[in-house]
Amino acid sequence: MTGSGAQGRRVAVASIMQETNTFSPIPTTVALFESYYIHRGSEMREGFGAARVEVPAVLATLDAAGVEAVPLIAAYAAAAGPMQRPDFERLVSEIETRLDAAGRVDGLILVLHGALVIEDQPDGDGEIIARMRARLPEGVPIGVSLDLHGHITPLMLQPETFHVGYQCYPHTDMFETGERVARLMIDTLEGRCRPVMALAKCPVIVPPVCGRTTDGPLSEVARAARRMEADGLVRHASIFPVQPWIDVPDLGFAALVCADGDQGAAQAAADTLAQMVMDVRDEFPLGLTPLAEVIRIAHSSDGMTLAADTGDAPTGGAAADNVAVLRAVLETGADRKPGLTLLTLCDPQAAGLAHQAGVDREIEVALGHRFSVLDGAPLIVTAKVISVSDGRYVMSDAGAQGLAMDMGPTAVLGIGQVRVLVRSRPSMEWDRAMYLSQGLDPAAASLVFVKSPSHFRESFGPLAARILLADTPGPTRADIGQLPYRRVTRPLSPLDPI
Repeated sequence: MTGSGAQGRRVAVASIMQETNTFSPIPTTVALFESYYIHRGSEMREGFGAARVEVPAVLATLDAAGVEAVPLIAAYAAAAGPMQRPDFERLVSEIETRLDAAGRVDGLILVLHGALVIEDQPDGDGEIIARMRARLPEGVPIGVSLDLHGHITPLMLQPETFHVGYQCYPHTDMFETGERVARLMIDTLEGRCRPVMALAKCPVIVPPVCGRTTDGPLSEVARAARRMEADGLVRHASIFPVQPWIDVPDLGFAALVCADGDQGAAQAAADTLAQMVMDVRDEFPLGLTPLAEVIRIAHSSDGMTLAADTGDAPTGGAAADNVAVLRAVLETGADRKPGLTLLTLCDPQAAGLAHQAGVDREIEVALGHRFSVLDGAPLIVTAKVISVSDGRYVMSDAGAQGLAMDMGPTAVLGIGQVRVLVRSRPSMEWDRAMYLSQGLDPAAASLVFVKSPSHFRESFGPLAARILLADTPGPTRADIGQLPYRRVTRPLSPLDPI
């Protein structure tokens, strides 16, 4: 995996990004990818706009080093259920075809998530890596970037393949991760580094609500990884508290470490990090608050209360259409309180009805459970159409800053002092621009709900007087012991005592 210099080198770049939730009611199809984006060839250079995510970082870093980037395909779909084999084959075979047509390449960079599940393959990302490895000549390195919530398996550890994961959760270093994997590829091609990988796992799931790298027990593990890098022991030490909502064998925390030629150092570092998590496995408190109590606190306290609807998070694979929060808000009389309550729902039919009725019209509408039809029934309400829009906005805060979002036809419905942002697509709720783009100011509300386990803290957190984690139902619920796991390898903490 060495070369005589990066100049004149050609590195292919491809991406399939999807985080599976095997409890999600939404199937992952090619059509779902198309509804977000599939950029092909040169479209990869313009399609991301100003978004600070991995692919633009990879391309920019290769360009700056004089390496010819060969863009193949970049596809993204929001978290959803397992992917069917024919849909998977359509995307992966297109990468293979484009890679074959690219001619000689000196390296390949894959931007993946790490938690893609196929109907007949629990590690879709590992299959992608293995298939690309089989198509490239011996000596051609593969670099892989991964989300911190990847499900890491031995299948990913293909020969002459190195991996770099996000360092931060909330995910504020996606662009920097792209830079890191591209720089390591350049150093590999120039002969300055000979990457070797080591993997260590332990049977522990770290729930995202308490698995931040900014505070809490996992932050100590993240700091240890950074010290290993700073001390020169390893090149990259990546930790993966894992996407908890996938029911697959060998699920658990992983440490994946890259060292420069020293396999022993890489394995020792990985083992140390995995043992650190094993040692603190009982120290990850969920910190959940009953939904009715969240509402009571918000409307009896000064300042804005920020509440996570933990069970219905679209970035984890929920449909974002559960009415548990809206039902509780109305049952507790929040619609008659002085301060505003803001919440969201994904309901394309209700959004369409609001568009048809028009602003300032009053409508009777059944809200919710358009996708999660087995988890509850729609709630019939009478509401005023406050506004309608195309649902487009650009994320402005740290994380995927600059990423263009499209919620589809969107409406704000007013029910007394409650404002329901009704959108047509279950898009991520990381950024305050989601509300601001629809004329709703979170800072001026008494209670703001976001369907996100932790990332929302980066953008919404500074506005809040307090942050509460609402114990809500759904396929991303924080109390994972309530989910019907059948395939995970047991014992597994926190499902079982270990």
